This record gives sequence, C-alpha cells and structure tokens, in this order.
Amino acid sequence: MLETYAYKARDKAGNVLDGKVEADSQELVVARLKEMGFTPVSVTKSKSSLAKTEIKIPGLTDRITPKDVAVFCRQFATMISSGLTLLRALNILVVQSENPNFQKVLQQVKVDIERGSSLSAALSKHPKVFDHLFVAMVRSGESGGVLDEVLLRLSNTLEKQVEIRRKMKSAMTYPVAVLVLVILILTAMMIFVIPTFKKIFASLHGQLPLPTRILMAVSHIFVAYLPLVILFYVGATIGFIRFRRSKRGREILDRLVLKIPIFGKLAHKYAVVRFSRTLASLLRSGVPILNSLSITAEAAGNVKMVEAVSDIEVGVKQGEPLARRMALHPIFPPMVTQMVSVGEETGGVDDMLDKVASFYESEVEAMVASLSSLLEPVLIVILGSVVGSMVISLYLPMFNVYKLIN
Repeated sequence: MLETYAYKARDKAGNVLDGKVEADSQELVVARLKEMGFTPVSVTKSKSSLAKTEIKIPGLTDRITPKDVAVFCRQFATMISSGLTLLRALNILVVQSENPNFQKVLQQVKVDIERGSSLSAALSKHPKVFDHLFVAMVRSGESGGVLDEVLLRLSNTLEKQVEIRRKMKSAMTYPVAVLVLVILILTAMMIFVIPTFKKIFASLHGQLPLPTRILMAVSHIFVAYLPLVILFYVGATIGFIRFRRSKRGREILDRLVLKIPIFGKLAHKYAVVRFSRTLASLLRSGVPILNSLSITAEAAGNVKMVEAVSDIEVGVKQGEPLARRMALHPIFPPMVTQMVSVGEETGGVDDMLDKVASFYESEVEAMVASLSSLLEPVLIVILGSVVGSMVISLYLPMFNVYKLIN
C-alpha cells in the first residue's frame, strides 16, 4: 500500500531539498533519492498518511489542471535541455509534483518508458492529461531529434494558454457572481421580508395594487413550497452543467455567446488566439499540415471555429491554400486571412500565425482590463433596479393609505 513520506536530501551542490513522495516503504524512498543523485538526510512517514481524514471531492480536489501540465512541461523542458535523461528528469518531477494524481500519471509514464515505450506513446495513454497537441508536438520532437526545443516551445504555448484562459475566467466570473447574489437577495426577500409586509397589508382591508399582489403571490409560492424551490435551484444548476457538457448544449451555447454584446467579441478574439497559437506551434514543430489542422480543430474550443477549421482541412486536402478557405468563414477577421495569405506566399505561415496570436492576445487583455470598469456600473444599476422595484411594490399600498388619510 502506498504511503506518503516527507524527506530532506542534499543535492550535489550541497543544497537541502525537501518534499513529499508516495512509496511502498521508507527504503524505496531512500533508494529513489539516491538514484536521482541526492543524499538522503531524513525520510519520515507523513502524518497525513497515518491518519487520512482529508475530504476528497471527485472531479474537484483530484483534478489535474492545465496549469499543472504547463508547469511540468516547463520543468521537463529545462531538465532535458540541461542534458538530463528522460528517466532521471521524470524521477525528479514525480517527487516534485504536489498533485498526487499527477504523480501517479508521471510514474506510469516513467514505467512505460522503462519498458521500452517512446515518450509520446507513454503520454498518449493519458489523453485526459496530455491532449493531442501535447502528444503530437512531442512525437515530432522525437522524430526530428529536437525534443528539448519542442518542449520549450510547447511550454511557452501552454503557459500562454493558461494565462489567457485565466483572464477569460476572471472576465466571466464577475457577472456570474453578481447574478448569483441577485438571486440570493431576491430569495431572501421573498422568504423573510415580504411575509412581514403581508400581515400589515391584511389589516388595511383594501385591494392592493397589481405589482404588490404579484409580489405577494410569488412570496407565497416561495414560502409554501420552499423545498421545491431549493430543488428547482439545484436541478437548474445541475441541468445547465449537464447541458453545457453535452455536444448539442455546447453547440447552442457557443453560438449564443458569440452574439452577446461585448462578451461575444471577447469570445471571438479568444477563439482566434487559440486557433492561431495552436496551429503555429504545430507547424513550427514539424507536424504535417493536415494533422495540424485536425488537432487545431479539436483544441479550438468553439463550435463555429471547429466547423471552420474542419472545412479548411477539407480544402487543404483538395489542394486549396489556407487563406482561400479561411476567407469563406466570418469567424476569421480579414486581417487574419490576409496575414495567412502573406505567410503562404513567403513560406512563413507559422510566423504570421504567431503574430496574429500575439496581437489578439493583447486585444483580449485590453478588453478584460476595461470590462470590469464597464460592467461594474451596469451590474449595480441592474441590481438596484431589481431590488428597487421590489421595494416600490411593497410601498405602493402605503402611499394609498397616506392619500386616504389626507
């Protein structure tokens, strides 16, 4: 049974390193550290392995993120370019990885290589961690004898993808958070605030204004059927997640997002960045054009972009230039098509695509930076309007009472 061991060891320069590693016994940890060229100072069983009480949520706490893969690729590229063998580099990375699930994947990759498998073949056995882009670039680096250069190029690509994805998520998080806040406030008012006004209005013995009657009816539904309301919220959330993950759901939402003001432009530019950066990396690494287009379609991230790239692949098979088919799809701005056309004429399509990706990355960054300042007043107005309309509906009967008194 695997146990977690905390270790301290000295490298050849005399620096003390510490970390954690999973192994069957203390002796195996010592042997592994010596194999890596370290001198063990202490190896002790981690307290977390003596009493494992941590809560693991499947799909959340055990998830291997793109950032994990990007960090691994950068470290792996640095070690390979420094002259370390594949097995020694993987040994070090297994120990250094803080994600236990990623440790297991890397350990399995190392075992497959020890059994005579190539690095690309070993990585391809874990498609959920290492996608087709990763495997294809590694395979091209192996065949061309430039694995270190390809890994460095791949690490740059992955790091830029992680960074641009992080910025996109930050742009989307704010409006979603405000929407959730509005729903919580409305629900709390329906359950706790409005019923107290209902008792007051009952003593007036008069007909309430229409907005107030509607508000009271909705509040009655929330209070009387609270468990069902909670189930509705949970069901709607789960249903949306399942719909988003389904093929048909992704198609509908991807097309819908592109039509939303502001966010549509942001999603469009992000799709162009992913297309340009992925295709440029594959072409520069020596991957054939048809394979590059097929992999780029898988990594496009937007249904309309996938359809466009798939159509371009068909055109290239028939001998057409990239730019000619790209011009038929509105998702590619004219500037992108023209730059690819120039790249085909000069033999530098990968360079042109890199420039396109860099340009649109800066566009996305500028939009994200201005988005928060633009959305803040809009969302405040929306939140104020919703809450304010409820307050006005509650006080309309009060105004009628004042009129009668006067």
